[in-house]
Amino acid sequence: MSVVKSPLSETDLKAVGEALRGALVDLVDLALVAKQVHWNVVGPRFRSVHLQLDEVVDTARQHSDTVAERASAIGVNPDGRAGTVAAQSAIGTVPEGWIQDTDAVKALVDALGAVVGRMRERIEATEKPDPVSQDILISLTADLEKHAWMFQAESA
Repeated sequence: MSVVKSPLSETDLKAVGEALRGALVDLVDLALVAKQVHWNVVGPRFRSVHLQLDEVVDTARQHSDTVAERASAIGVNPDGRAGTVAAQSAIGTVPEGWIQDTDAVKALVDALGAVVGRMRERIEATEKPDPVSQDILISLTADLEKHAWMFQAESA
């Protein structure tokens, strides 16, 4: 049941809905993973990595809300439930316990790389069916790529 009439055709809605739902899952998980690492990072670069992780969390949370609201606006119900996120995210798990600052940086390089790769696929998938959703995905991918660059520079 959809209470919102979509401006998209059924075929386009299916493609765009999958892209937006997938983006939401990855963004929710990215925020969770970055926060988990944020709480457990230790080491000589603790403070800078700790603060940098919060920037990723803020970006992921902001964009997850934008993506979820776009999905709702076109008649797709967003799904950010824990079970959905756990089953569908591209991000691997982080270890339990304290995380050395160098391992924290590597974890974020890997997580951001996985998410950015899938976002770029979604950008392509939404190009024709819905440029409005594509624009949202382009914007958030640019922000994630900036974070990826900064974490990669940390590990150089």
